[in-house]
Amino acid sequence: MHSTTGRRQGRRGRLIAAAAALTSAVLIVAGCSSTGGAPEDNDNGGGGAGNAGTPEKTVAMITHEVPGDSFWDLIRKGAEMAAKKDNIKLQYSSDPEAPNQANLVQTAIDSKVDGIALTLAKPDAMAPAVKKAIDAGIPVVAFNSGYDNWKQMGVQQYFGQDETLAGKTAGERLTQDGRKKVLCVIQEQGQIALESRCAGVKQGFTGGGFEILNVNSKDMPSVEATMTAKLQQDPSIDTVVTLGAPIAQTAVQSKGNAGSNAEIVTFDTNAALVPLIQNGDVKWAIDQQPYLQGYLAIDSLWLYMTNGNTIGGGQAVLTGPAFIDESNIDAVADYAKNGTR
Repeated sequence: MHSTTGRRQGRRGRLIAAAAALTSAVLIVAGCSSTGGAPEDNDNGGGGAGNAGTPEKTVAMITHEVPGDSFWDLIRKGAEMAAKKDNIKLQYSSDPEAPNQANLVQTAIDSKVDGIALTLAKPDAMAPAVKKAIDAGIPVVAFNSGYDNWKQMGVQQYFGQDETLAGKTAGERLTQDGRKKVLCVIQEQGQIALESRCAGVKQGFTGGGFEILNVNSKDMPSVEATMTAKLQQDPSIDTVVTLGAPIAQTAVQSKGNAGSNAEIVTFDTNAALVPLIQNGDVKWAIDQQPYLQGYLAIDSLWLYMTNGNTIGGGQAVLTGPAFIDESNIDAVADYAKNGTR
């Protein structure tokens, strides 16, 4: 009897000890999983990012940014957040002229960077420099521009939107809204992404007339004057489609100067566009999430360089299109204030 009781007490003691050990293990795992097994980083810059703890890598991000275009601030913000998280030294440079952008790629190759993220606004001009980078064993990803060309150029991954599809989606909405005469404004003639957007709008819009107007975004006063003159000359234009938020803001001014009743819609957003959508000066915008494009371009290179991962299964990773209008602009506004939308 005594010996049986002792055995039972022994078993009970072992069960309690095992339960205590299991509870401790669960608590330890729970504590680690909250930060991916790494120490928590209280200084996360508002993005909730931790630190990768991997050796520092250098990545060159090279774009066709036109100076003063706030769209690229969103790209850079996303890239900088990923670089901070991934222990990457980010080298950003840009030039709107394709030969100069190609020279920047060559400079990155010569400095022996670990990876390159770039835009392909004018793929033919960029192709030789891209090939040199790949031949040098440098992984290259593309984002924002070059949806139709990145794969044939040997680029590893692509992050952005199908610009023709985005344009077609916009055109279909204009048809549904009963618009009759659409003016599509291209701010950089020959830039393939912009050309594709207007081509897509033309394809999707079946409600009436369609026309393209070329302007030069490097000279915003001339952009305003050119759009004003066009709206004065042709009062039948009831919709102006712009391909960037700063151009949309200028179109609002041109509309007022011309005494036009045209509706303004646009591609891309920035913080200054938010109140224009809220008050109806701009009807809607198509968002391609530039912050996400910059973030994914850098993060994808880190994943490849540190673990051999690629994203998308050989296909483009689409970050848009999505509509921002009066139904959801208030939800986007707070992110815009932070400079991430």
